[in-house]
Amino acid sequence: MKVTEHIKNAKETLFSFEILPPLKGKSIQSIYDGIDPLMEFNPKFVNVTYHREEFIYKERDNGLLEKIAIRKRPGTVGICAAIMNKYHVDAVPHLICGGFSKEETENALIDLQFLGIDNVLALRGDSIKTENTFRPHHEGHSFAVDLTHQISEMNRGNYMMDDVQLEPTDFCIGTAGYPEKHFEAMNLATDLKYLKDKINAGAQYIVTQMFFDNSKFFTFVDECRKIGIDVPIIPGIKPLKTLTHISFLPKFFKIDYPIELSTELLKCKDNKAVEQLGIEWGIHQSKELKSANVPCIHYYTMSNSSQVKSIASEVF
Repeated sequence: MKVTEHIKNAKETLFSFEILPPLKGKSIQSIYDGIDPLMEFNPKFVNVTYHREEFIYKERDNGLLEKIAIRKRPGTVGICAAIMNKYHVDAVPHLICGGFSKEETENALIDLQFLGIDNVLALRGDSIKTENTFRPHHEGHSFAVDLTHQISEMNRGNYMMDDVQLEPTDFCIGTAGYPEKHFEAMNLATDLKYLKDKINAGAQYIVTQMFFDNSKFFTFVDECRKIGIDVPIIPGIKPLKTLTHISFLPKFFKIDYPIELSTELLKCKDNKAVEQLGIEWGIHQSKELKSANVPCIHYYTMSNSSQVKSIASEVF
């Protein structure tokens, strides 16, 4: 079932979460171990991230450097199929621009349709570690709006392989939103413009980046509505877990902590204290969001479900 159909049929705020594919060498059981504790909260869908290949440079015998592609995590498509087969819950694969040609994207979507996967989250993706800025595949998409457009065209039966008659796909397309703006956007107004472009291209719902100040989410929703974005907007929540998160998350994701939270974080002396505060703040955020009748609360678990289970037990 499509994410938008789940939301339309719901009588109260839904619960969903996101997982990472395991590192290469780990079995599918490592995925199940992260999902099992959360099934009691009746998630309607589970997002599965995609991690593009990275590159290393290896010196050859002649002294020249050889660029070698490595992939540390298995493919998202297979993991989604396994989740749907075991749990009978909808899986939402992430599709990214980086590292893929348009033809490879089309082939992936054909595979997803064959497996009965109804939803995709269309993202630009991040730059790889060896690049300072995002560089698209030379035959791929530079922006999420272009990827969204390709998926929408396939939903209309328009494929790159125009010499072959194929049935139209029927994907529900999600996209990302940034309550505190994307770090590359000039300001929130331009970021909202780009978001509306993605909606106009065919995106049917929005999942936000993590945030810790609910007032910024509510303002973001209001601003979206003012410019005619009327699709469901799902808040994304990530519990703080370690001392490194205190500085890393604001630096990497360009987000702010509210004063009340930062005051308590400064008192934390170890990871255990941060983890407990992360649970308490997650409960506080979730209860306020649920009381505001958000369509769904989406949790970024990083494949570690213990904190999210503690939060959900108090909220759902």
